[in-house]
Amino acid sequence: MASRSFSPNRPRSLQSVSPARSGRVAAGLALAAIVLGPASRALAQELPLSEPFSVIGITSYDEAIPRPDEVLGFEVGTRHTRPEELARYFEAVDASSDRVRLERHGFTHEGRPLIHAIVSAPENLARLEEIRAANLRLFASAESVSDRELETMPAVVYLAYSVHGNEASGSEASLLALYHLAAGRGPAVDDALSDLVVIINPSLNPDGRDRFVDWVNRNRGRVPSTDPQDLEHNEPWPGGRTNHYWFDLNRDWLPVTQPESRARLALFARWRPQLLFDFHEMGREATFFFQPGVPSRTNPNTPESNQELTARIGRYHARAFDRVGQPYFSGETFDDFFYGKGSTYPDINGAVGVLFEQASSRALAVETSTGELRYARTIRNQFIATLSSLEAAVDLRTELLRHQRDFYGSVDEWAAGLPHDAWLVERAGTGGRAEDLVGLLATHGIRSYENSEAVETDGRRLSPGEAYIAPVRQAQGRLLEALMERVTSFRDSVFYDVSAWTLPLAYDVPAGPISGSAARALGVEFAPDSPRLNGPPGPSSIGWLVPWGSEVAARSLVRWLDAGLEARVLTRPFSIESGAEEREFPAGTLVLAPRRERELVPHGDLQPVLEEIGAEAGTLLIPLGTTSTPAGPDLGGPAARLILPREVAILTGGRLSSNRAGEIWHLLDLETGMPVSLLDADRLPRLDLARYDVIIVAGGSAGSAAGEVLKEWVDDGGTLIALGTSAAWSVEAGLLEREERVFDVDSLVTGAGWSDLGVARGTHSIAGTILESRLDQSHPLAFGIGDRLPLFVTSGRFFSPPDRGAVATYSESPRLSGWLSDARISQVSGASAVSVERIGRGRVIAVHAYPAYRGYWKGGARLVWNAVFFGPTL
Repeated sequence: MASRSFSPNRPRSLQSVSPARSGRVAAGLALAAIVLGPASRALAQELPLSEPFSVIGITSYDEAIPRPDEVLGFEVGTRHTRPEELARYFEAVDASSDRVRLERHGFTHEGRPLIHAIVSAPENLARLEEIRAANLRLFASAESVSDRELETMPAVVYLAYSVHGNEASGSEASLLALYHLAAGRGPAVDDALSDLVVIINPSLNPDGRDRFVDWVNRNRGRVPSTDPQDLEHNEPWPGGRTNHYWFDLNRDWLPVTQPESRARLALFARWRPQLLFDFHEMGREATFFFQPGVPSRTNPNTPESNQELTARIGRYHARAFDRVGQPYFSGETFDDFFYGKGSTYPDINGAVGVLFEQASSRALAVETSTGELRYARTIRNQFIATLSSLEAAVDLRTELLRHQRDFYGSVDEWAAGLPHDAWLVERAGTGGRAEDLVGLLATHGIRSYENSEAVETDGRRLSPGEAYIAPVRQAQGRLLEALMERVTSFRDSVFYDVSAWTLPLAYDVPAGPISGSAARALGVEFAPDSPRLNGPPGPSSIGWLVPWGSEVAARSLVRWLDAGLEARVLTRPFSIESGAEEREFPAGTLVLAPRRERELVPHGDLQPVLEEIGAEAGTLLIPLGTTSTPAGPDLGGPAARLILPREVAILTGGRLSSNRAGEIWHLLDLETGMPVSLLDADRLPRLDLARYDVIIVAGGSAGSAAGEVLKEWVDDGGTLIALGTSAAWSVEAGLLEREERVFDVDSLVTGAGWSDLGVARGTHSIAGTILESRLDQSHPLAFGIGDRLPLFVTSGRFFSPPDRGAVATYSESPRLSGWLSDARISQVSGASAVSVERIGRGRVIAVHAYPAYRGYWKGGARLVWNAVFFGPTL
């Protein structure tokens, strides 16, 4: 066999023709049948795993295909495999097998390649592009695909391993899966190769895996310890679950804020698989879970046929695990509600997603109440699930293809049952967030158009080009509906993850459903990559106005301050003369002055920074001809407050939330361009905090010792920003005086039986709900926002607003979207949402929500910018 080396630029013939089939049935192949007795081994082969393991249906493994131990130097299951070792083995198999094509679909934040292997029969790989093009017809032109064509099409299966870096057994199983499919000979592999195109993604989160693997391998002796208290079993904060910026990539399928997610979603859209299997781990005392999940917690936008197929696939897993005596469960604990996870996103894309959860050993072995759980056993189980998945895919191939075709082919019929024809998104006054929103829709294959005619909405007339329209009658109409709708009615009141994610609320963009001729006024299609006609603004010896409230404005301010130039914020509305007109500007407008240390900087010296800012924000910058204003304060007066560069730190470690700290780090560092210091909360008493203007506690408790240190720092003039549950911690630590609104859950669940108590209490939990806050628009913390702001809340602790310093409170009817029990309404209504309290020469800003939740809460991010830039001036 000719040796091939992996090159990302190597030309690929990605087309294939489906082999003719004459009623061939895959049943009986027993792909997942593990053989325990020697009498059954006539057609069985051992796999290279440290735990004895045989698979029937295999006559031999091709010796020309290297085993993992031959490439890596250790047997699978005897240590944790590093991301680069995973890649090295995949490259070795790619170079040795005509069944495998290795491709790279992106890079992580830390520059690690994101790779996947496409595995199929050589005759399929020779013409793979034809297979892919035919498969995409199920999405793009479903009505043109006949039942007869489905009979001859291979199904596409996506095996997604270890999106959480410290749930490591999945990636180890990917090594065995690749070896088995590339080297296996016999009926257990032959039909899978001819009937399927299998995409193997060995590690969805290489950066997180690298952190975890480095820890466990470094803290293990020659004789592994099974003690759960041993260092190997207890990785330090933030752990390896998340990526570089501590984002949970298994919550990022909808927001798509991270490069790993963007690359993964592009791969998904390129192939549109019929099946996606998502390999995870759970607590060590558990067994093995596979979907379906809790029936009443399935998203109502998911068709019943999806859950029927999921249940049928589950029977394959049950048989496979029954054969080896491995306990398992299904239909409990986990759900199919939030579409931002790997096992549910396929459900709203015409496919079937299946979640696997294996009890985790984390280390090589760990004590449990039922005996020792070894890493090799967890890998074995993940591999068994891989094989049962392929068996189900072969047997149910035609039904899966038909399900996807009918899902997209019935979109017009589905849309006819809706009370509206399209979603309208307004552009004016959104600071580019409307474009960001429809850009995200485009990432998901949803098409939007500028309005070609004037449109009436909520009593306002929008001229052509002032809005975007996304019709529901398009292939991704169901996903569009799931992203845009507000949901306040539910079949169940308990959620594994969040209960709402309404994008117009997250982006704080006016949007709503429309019908009739307005929905058909479709003009130019939105193109997310279309260039913006910007450039450096004209010269001015006075400065440039920048409307506040957008990510571009925040980045421009940072760049201006980095250049040592003067910036001010107007704390009152004003107007300027622009030609023959008078233009009004709200409080919060910036003035970027061409001065450094009170001296005017020649325009030529400003050109580099103006060009850099102008490339992105040129149309925002308005040259000034005078400091005088016809109405409102003059631009050189006390209402124009100086903004100084901020030294910002974020507390980390201990009982603080890495997810919440990560989203603020990501916002300020990557999106805004600010340097940020990450401080270990446990070391706070030993650090020199005098260098920091702002310290952010983004979620969780920083501890009592940190609280004492921060009190002194705030008293000396520091600005502490406490978000979400950290706002409650600031009360407990004595940094704020607030009256907590007590919520007595126990009195509400009186009479519930023992078996129902968990659900009864869960009914009153706040599982990710969107609440409306009302703001004092004149306050600097509200600049660029308006009088109302949707906020994302995950905590059930609420406090009465202070007598002084209240910036925002929750509305009388606060729920905008998501679950909120009736008993919670009175607790939330009128509660403090945002406040600022002076302590000595400093201040504490408390936001009782997560304003930049998961990196996509674009509307709330303005609170963070306001607190950082304007907070120290309060």
